Amino acid sequence: MKLFVKVKPKAKKEKVERIDGEHFAVAVAAPAEKGLANDAVIAALAEHFNVPKSRIAIVSGRTSREKVIEID
Repeated sequence: MKLFVKVKPKAKKEKVERIDGEHFAVAVAAPAEKGLANDAVIAALAEHFNVPKSRIAIVSGRTSREKVIEID
């Protein structure tokens, strides 16, 4: 499954919000430095979809707020 995610780092409250079938907005408390926000996004999506973190990969957008994520 391929998802298009818009990330908001350094948010006060962490949440995963579905915009439509493939688009999500993810707010994480981690800052966007040294990959911390990317790790937090993967953890939040793993919890939301109830899958292991190892099954989630960032396909593109590692340094962007807009990411393409694939879940096996």
